[in-house]
Amino acid sequence: MTHDAPSAPAPVPSAALLPPDPSPGTRHPAAAGRPASTGRLIGIDLARGLAVFGMYAAHVGPEPTIGGPVGFAAELARGRSSALFALLAGFSLILITGRPQPRTGRAGRQAAGRIVIRALLLIAAGYALTTLDTDVDVILSFYGLLFLILLPLYRLRARTLALLAAASALLMPVVLYVIQQAIYEGDWADTIIAADPLSRLGDTDGLLELLFTGEYPVLTWMPFMLTGMALARLDLTQARIRTRLAATGGALAVLGYGGSWLALHLVPGARATIAAATDGDGAASAWWSDTVGYLEDDTPAAWLLVGAPHSQTTFSILGNTGVALLVVAACVTAAARLPRLMRLLRPVAAVGMIALTAYVAHILAIHQVGMEEETGPALIALGIFMTAAMLVATAWTRYFRRGPLEYLLHGATRITRHIK
Repeated sequence: MTHDAPSAPAPVPSAALLPPDPSPGTRHPAAAGRPASTGRLIGIDLARGLAVFGMYAAHVGPEPTIGGPVGFAAELARGRSSALFALLAGFSLILITGRPQPRTGRAGRQAAGRIVIRALLLIAAGYALTTLDTDVDVILSFYGLLFLILLPLYRLRARTLALLAAASALLMPVVLYVIQQAIYEGDWADTIIAADPLSRLGDTDGLLELLFTGEYPVLTWMPFMLTGMALARLDLTQARIRTRLAATGGALAVLGYGGSWLALHLVPGARATIAAATDGDGAASAWWSDTVGYLEDDTPAAWLLVGAPHSQTTFSILGNTGVALLVVAACVTAAARLPRLMRLLRPVAAVGMIALTAYVAHILAIHQVGMEEETGPALIALGIFMTAAMLVATAWTRYFRRGPLEYLLHGATRITRHIK
């Protein structure tokens, strides 16, 4: 994505996880038959809803290792749905701070204040959910820290943000690997963790986990949010922009997953090294699947060639970003060109309108009832989760513009109105 911000404002969608403050007098966006001028891009809501369902599939659906069409579908959700969430979170940051032009002066300071408050609340919510001790790697705290780190960049143009995303995708995986080795091979990290107040919340490694050692380390998840920030600067109502977005997404997916496949096949001994270094036998699918398992710490060359969604490598970042852009391009195109299809998909978009509530609710449900690992019960559980989310979201958004937790976030940021 190398396009600068358009000169004419585009319709503004709701924020992903962090809903923007609608302008006074804006009518409710969810009711059927109301025009696009109500301030939402329904395609973004649809993409966010698909990301929510992808997270559901990863957390309560069948394991990819079962193979077959069900295993393949389950694998598609692993890592890629959370990357889509991160990209849409970057979209949200720009929405709150001003799209297509960043807010300045007092309005800009107030918008920055809203981001800070919401980010801190997300971090707190993430740690609270982590204390439930489910099998879910809760992503909210990582998102919150990303908002704080990337907030100073909100005034940059689309081209600059895209270049930063590309640079971070190339450099941060190597930086992360070097830092991780220093953490694992020394004892200095234990001293930092012991002094970190965050480490006492939910028995975690605190800030070091958020930045370097967690499931969603900020260093290598930064490119997704930067890409979303650049995307928010574009006018998605223009067909040519959507076409270029789809082309960019396809190219990145091929470069990421295809590049990993080529590297693993062309570099002598790479596949054998990975097979020996993993806790599973998935080396043949290491270019796109998490079934490869985890690499040992002493195989940096092989590690850099893997494209699996959670491997935190350049190949995985490029591939996941490409998939996320393809999903967004398909969703905004469907919203613009296929109104009949969108009427059928409105329940999914409704889930996207209350994404934070839907995400938190499914973790609470997992904690309450527990989940089975078998294919049959997992498929049934996934169907129940998705159906319940669509029913509740559709009913709720018929009368309210935000989800319950989104309302709490909005209320908590009202204090920023006093910022001068």
